[in-house]
Amino acid sequence: MSRSPQPDFSKVRALILDSDGVLTDGGVYITASGEQSRRFDIKDGLGLVRLREHGFHLAIISASPIPVVEHRARQLGINDVYVDEKRKLERAQELVEKWGLSIEAVAYIGDDLADLQMLAAVGLPIAVSDATDSAIEAAAYVTKKPGGFGAVREVCDLILQAHGHTASFNPSAI
Repeated sequence: MSRSPQPDFSKVRALILDSDGVLTDGGVYITASGEQSRRFDIKDGLGLVRLREHGFHLAIISASPIPVVEHRARQLGINDVYVDEKRKLERAQELVEKWGLSIEAVAYIGDDLADLQMLAAVGLPIAVSDATDSAIEAAAYVTKKPGGFGAVREVCDLILQAHGHTASFNPSAI
């Protein structure tokens, strides 16, 4: 896909995210007992809360089966969360139908091979700056920041700006 300098974020009505490498830094933290955890960026979370406050639809669709993703989504008020999901595009199509949108109104942020089908299908495909070459090639926009370090917040801010929203925040929304 050919990347334009700045795609039109004003057409976005929903944001769907991968988790590992997008909401997280892609690292897997394993305790001595074998439990896994992930690192999330608090600024990314605030960006997602602000989108939710302004009425945008949000979802996380991850191939990873890690429960911490569901826990983080609940903290942010994201209800549409699917982990251990191998059929990302089919799940996304179900969501946009439920939301009453078309897939063209969706932005998707991905970083690797499991995201290529989603990146090819949505209206605004986005890759984080440290994504694989194939994900970057499939994206209309590549973030300046890497996954897990503000890339999601960057996208949230661009969407909100394109819709004329200022940098306000309601602390009771968390």
